[in-house]
Amino acid sequence: MHTFDVAIIGTGQGGVPLAIDLAGSGKRVVVFERGKLGGSCVNVGCTPSKAFLASAHGAGRARRAADIGVHVDVRVDFPAVMERVRATVADWNGGVEAKFAKHPKIALVRAEASFEGPRALAAGGERYEAATIVIDTGTRPAVPSIAGIDGLPYLTNLTFFDQTTLPRRTLVIGGGYSGLELGQGLARCGSEVHIVHTAERVLTNEEPAVSAALQCSFARDGIILHLAASASSIAFDGATYALRLADGTLLGAEALLVATGRVPNVPPGAAAAGIALDARGYIAVDEHLRTSVPGVYALGDVAGQPQFTHVSWEDYRRLKAILGGDESRTRADRVLGYAVFTDPQVGRAGLTHEAALGAGHEVRCVTLELENVARAIEWNETNGFYRMVVDTTTSAILGATLVGYEAGELVHVFLAHMEAGSTWQKLEQSVHIHPTYAEGFPSLARLLVS
Repeated sequence: MHTFDVAIIGTGQGGVPLAIDLAGSGKRVVVFERGKLGGSCVNVGCTPSKAFLASAHGAGRARRAADIGVHVDVRVDFPAVMERVRATVADWNGGVEAKFAKHPKIALVRAEASFEGPRALAAGGERYEAATIVIDTGTRPAVPSIAGIDGLPYLTNLTFFDQTTLPRRTLVIGGGYSGLELGQGLARCGSEVHIVHTAERVLTNEEPAVSAALQCSFARDGIILHLAASASSIAFDGATYALRLADGTLLGAEALLVATGRVPNVPPGAAAAGIALDARGYIAVDEHLRTSVPGVYALGDVAGQPQFTHVSWEDYRRLKAILGGDESRTRADRVLGYAVFTDPQVGRAGLTHEAALGAGHEVRCVTLELENVARAIEWNETNGFYRMVVDTTTSAILGATLVGYEAGELVHVFLAHMEAGSTWQKLEQSVHIHPTYAEGFPSLARLLVS
């Protein structure tokens, strides 16, 4: 039996810095990883997808430059694009191992860890125990129940970036964040893309106006949307997929991307060790990331937190403080922001209008279309809008939804105001630089003056 102070299962964006910090404070830490170091973000998520989209959106914007009088012949070298993606991943992946190698108090075990008891783990034929165990095992792609899908070589985010040849046609099942980003990326690289989604609009977690703006852009890219549609069966003859929809429509393609959500990677033996799961199958944690077993914690995706890398990283900071005795940190003590890296981008902070009303706030909501923002007009990027929700009693900014060019960058203005406890009046008083996209934010707030 190997004994450590802390055991961390998984090397995601929460577990890695936590291991390094705890080891730096003198703790003996063992880290278990069954796959590649760095978790989903580095290997099959943020890093490869954004490297891929850098090329895809470069091609898309070059083609759309014809709207401003610039005509180019765009040729995408897909093998070179994907080779760059994989090289970028390799650089980040190697960095994680190098960080661990600097810390003699960290033992890295390259094997899956399973629970043998509340404080006992087994991995690679060895047994381990620790007073504190942290679960950072993330999620994996959900596979829909469709006749014929079992055993087929369809793509998910786990295999998408292994591609070396651009599919002539691609079917995407799922109109959420990943399906839209990767689907639009393939379309801009030159694949004929069909997206099949069960709802009546894409990105149904967002407001309808967001969906409308994205669907307009997808139409320009030649993406064919099949909305309020469901797949009834799938067949593959070794070269071509045949996807039949419930209404009888038959779609064919050389590639099939399944992007229908995520399911948690709960370590084997967790339930037998007394670790409770929630109704969705994620590890149940309290406000301080504690599981039902004393001394066992979970963070990030597997704990049912919002599935974003920056949330997992903030969970590391939360849990580090909690383990140090500071229980002022809780699992939802920061304003949630995130982005969707389609074109146009979506930037979100805090609550939507509907969510704010549901939380009991008295609110006002104002919207500024990008066709009224000078920089957007000058750069021909008018598909989108800025929206802000405020509390009528306190004047606090409760949330923002931005759709447009680099909205994922711009939304940080609202995140900073909200985290600082600022008001819409402070935003209205700000003198933003002309002509910039962010110049529209004081103008947006000014709509509340009257």
